[in-house]
Amino acid sequence: MTFAQKVKSALWAIVDIMACNTAQFVKNPGKDFSRDRKLGFVQLIHFLLCMESGCISHELLKYFYFLPDEVPTASALIQQRAKLLPETFRHILWKFNLRFPAKGLMGKYSLIAADGCEFNIARNPKDPSTFHPASGRSKKGFNSLHTVSLYDLLSKRYLDVVIQPGRLKNEFAALCQLIDRYLYGGCPIFVADRGFASYNVFAHALEKGCFFAIRAKDVNLKRLLAADSLPGRLDKWTDVILTRSNARKKRLHPEWNSLYRHICKAVSFDFITDSRPEYHMRLRVVRFQIAEGVYENIITNLPTDEFSLEQIKHIYHLRWGQETSFRDLKHTIGTANFHSKSPEYIEFEILCRIILYNFCTIITMEVPIEKKTEKWVYQVNLSMAIKICFAFLSDHVNPGNVNDLISRYILPIRPDRTYSRKLRFQAPASFAYRFV
Repeated sequence: MTFAQKVKSALWAIVDIMACNTAQFVKNPGKDFSRDRKLGFVQLIHFLLCMESGCISHELLKYFYFLPDEVPTASALIQQRAKLLPETFRHILWKFNLRFPAKGLMGKYSLIAADGCEFNIARNPKDPSTFHPASGRSKKGFNSLHTVSLYDLLSKRYLDVVIQPGRLKNEFAALCQLIDRYLYGGCPIFVADRGFASYNVFAHALEKGCFFAIRAKDVNLKRLLAADSLPGRLDKWTDVILTRSNARKKRLHPEWNSLYRHICKAVSFDFITDSRPEYHMRLRVVRFQIAEGVYENIITNLPTDEFSLEQIKHIYHLRWGQETSFRDLKHTIGTANFHSKSPEYIEFEILCRIILYNFCTIITMEVPIEKKTEKWVYQVNLSMAIKICFAFLSDHVNPGNVNDLISRYILPIRPDRTYSRKLRFQAPASFAYRFV
């Protein structure tokens, strides 16, 4: 059995095991999926994972090989899909990742990036939680969902995701939730951009026994260090004591007055209670120059004897791998082309596409690339590899040909290439006008 076959068998085996006890995955245990249907529990999960970007009726025709007596209607699919809980696909994601342990840094650390991504969905002004009124981005307004996901930078796969309504997004709370339910073991290092720098995030990682390296703004660093200005290069440990009260008389350690930082009641912090009015935190602050007059600040708890300033700089640089993965997740995998207007069922599709992305990258990471030249080292063309792996999952590619096909499509690795980010509004794809 080839490695690709092992990966596919592992994925379908998880679904088969779930089918033996559907109670925790359906809305009405004992009733849902109790009768024989063309789209039973296993068949429905298989279809949702293999579904491409076309309209629902066309996707059903393709999946059932255009056999008139076998193809269920789009209405039947919608009725069956309504019986599932989002935990169904989250369970598949977790179990599938655990079947194939991720690679580690220095033998024990896992580099886990956290970042947000926005998905535009069908316009619905009646949904205040997702509808953004007319602005410079859109003259008519638009609806969106916001995701915050964990992404393994070395194994190139998604580990978990929190999906929030676009108008109610809270990236701090989402990352805290992801850290609390992290279940892959080892020594994770959570790497995140400056939008995630908060005392609450740091505390959740410390309480979980995890490491982090999170970028911070200059103003946040000045408040942390109680400094008016910042040097060009910095690498030091600092202690802070967090409290809800600004009254000096209530401080338990008045001799350390300079370490106290006040957190107002409007700011979330989960570890200050009546029985624990103060929270002590020890952080490492790193600052380095990346261009003329441009500096980056990293707040971390990585040990100094194992991680130098240059190593932390390199770790944060690797975070860009998640940014590029969003492009493949949205466009190559087709996550941007939804088949529903309901945020609940769009959540299903996002989780399905993430599972599919992981399926493709797990196979692709094991494909050997031998071609080298004096100028370039080569890598897999991930866009083509994803298409090949997807066709293999849908039984359109012989298992023995998967590696050969993937290794045919390669690209040179060109380090230090930079592009300006182009931010623009993209309308969701119409349900009716698709041909895939």
